[in-house]
Amino acid sequence: MNREQQIDTFRRWLSRHRGLLLKIVRSFAFSAHDQDDLFQEVTLCIWDSIPRRRQAIAESTWIYRVSLYAAINWSKKEKRVLEKGRSLEEVEHLLVRPEERADPRLDWLYEQIAKFDEVDRSLTLLMLEGLSYREMSETLGISVSNVGVKINRLKKRLNGLSVMEKTS
Repeated sequence: MNREQQIDTFRRWLSRHRGLLLKIVRSFAFSAHDQDDLFQEVTLCIWDSIPRRRQAIAESTWIYRVSLYAAINWSKKEKRVLEKGRSLEEVEHLLVRPEERADPRLDWLYEQIAKFDEVDRSLTLLMLEGLSYREMSETLGISVSNVGVKINRLKKRLNGLSVMEKTS
């Protein structure tokens, strides 16, 4: 693949999959500054991955995998940095002011998603993206029936949290 082909592919992928990238970024980074940093990290990883893409894997699956692994690695690095200094809650409190939040319901959803383990977080994002169970299964390397069971549990968990929030 030559450089022009890589540039064309990169532009096409960013145009087509920007929403997916933003969902992944928002579920791993909580301040605007961190989201910008992570978005740059994810797009750099996507750029680097273009020549290595296996054609047998769907474009969206490839982009999701690369983005997810980049976000997980970034998150682990950030966690190590935070453990050396302040707690995550202290840093989030300093960086994200409530008046900067656009939609409290969406913020609540991403806060809940961020508490999930990596597989559950990934499944939730894929579900929000509208992928089929088969596509989720291929992306994450788990069985279709396992996807169904996990999504059912995640929906119940989110619904239960939502009810608890409303009653308190």
